[in-house]
Amino acid sequence: MLTEADGGPLSVVLDGANRNDHLLLEATIEAVVVERPEPTEEKPQHLCLDKGYDNPTGDQVVEAHGYIGHIRRIGEEKLDEAGEKRHPARRWVVERTIAWLNRCRAILIRHEKYAWNYLGLIQLACALLWYRRRHRLSAS
Repeated sequence: MLTEADGGPLSVVLDGANRNDHLLLEATIEAVVVERPEPTEEKPQHLCLDKGYDNPTGDQVVEAHGYIGHIRRIGEEKLDEAGEKRHPARRWVVERTIAWLNRCRAILIRHEKYAWNYLGLIQLACALLWYRRRHRLSAS
C-alpha cells in the first residue's frame, strides 16, 4: 500500500503473503490511481520507505519514478548527540491506514475465492476512506 503523508491510500497491490515487499515496489508506484503532478525543483516529491527496501532494486525504482528516496539503511539509527532518536518513525501512517481498512470485516476475514474480488473490496474501502475524509473536512 502507498499512502500520502496524512494516511490517505493512493495505491494497493495484492500478492501472496510469502512475497517480499520490495519486489512489489514498482507495481505499487505504478498502481497510483490519481494523476501525479510533475516534480519540480520548487516542489520535489519524496518517498519514505523502511529498511525492507534497502537494496539496489529499491533505490533504482525510486530514482526511475522521479522521487527523492528516504530509505532507512539497515543497521542505521538516527540519533542526536545525546544518543536519542532525532526523527520519529513514519511507518505508522501506513499501518494506521491498514488498521482503518481492517475495520471492514470482509477485508479482515477474507471469504473471497478470487484475488480480483478481494482487490475490489479493498479499493471500495479505500474510496470510502477518501469520502469520509472529504466529508469530515467539509463539515468543519
